Amino acid sequence: MLRIGLTGGIGSGKSTVAAALADLDGVTVIDADEIARHIVEPGQPALEELAREFGSDILLTDGRLDRKLLAERAFSDESATRRLNAIMHPRIISEASRRLDHAERNGAVAGVYDMPLLFETGQAEKFDTVIVVDVDREERVRRLAEHRGIDPADARRRMAAQIDDEERRNGADIIIDNNGPLTALEPQVRSIVAPIIDAERRR
Repeated sequence: MLRIGLTGGIGSGKSTVAAALADLDGVTVIDADEIARHIVEPGQPALEELAREFGSDILLTDGRLDRKLLAERAFSDESATRRLNAIMHPRIISEASRRLDHAERNGAVAGVYDMPLLFETGQAEKFDTVIVVDVDREERVRRLAEHRGIDPADARRRMAAQIDDEERRNGADIIIDNNGPLTALEPQVRSIVAPIIDAERRR
């Protein structure tokens, strides 16, 4: 099975690229954000650890995580972000690895790991191909404010917690340019990535 790492800065449109890849025959997409949501559900050890680290008031009255409050605290400075990552990343990496292995055992041609912090967590080298979705920084800030209601200052803080865009591009095997309209994304996936997957299928 071809193992593909998919990454991009916050607001890059990476999830849209992941959806286009998932439509290709024989491709399984593993979403790190979905795993992150799962491991902080009520009763999960990660949620209890986050509450101890960042304050019990990050839990809502029904026991669910107040994601906005956690984000405000966890991205307030580098130390807080490191504490968040120490709790979350080992659990996400372990579950993603389990799911990729499961996909391979079940005959997937390609397994795509959709992970925003692929480089930051040192996982890029585990993959046969690394795809980076690239968008100018200020365009990402604009999109996050317009489509997700994220305050521009908060968006920039989150971006500062990720690696520099140029460093991300330098680590890519394939770059998908998403500075244009969303309609331009799927054709890039089909013209650039699909042939690589087809080649794997013919092996």
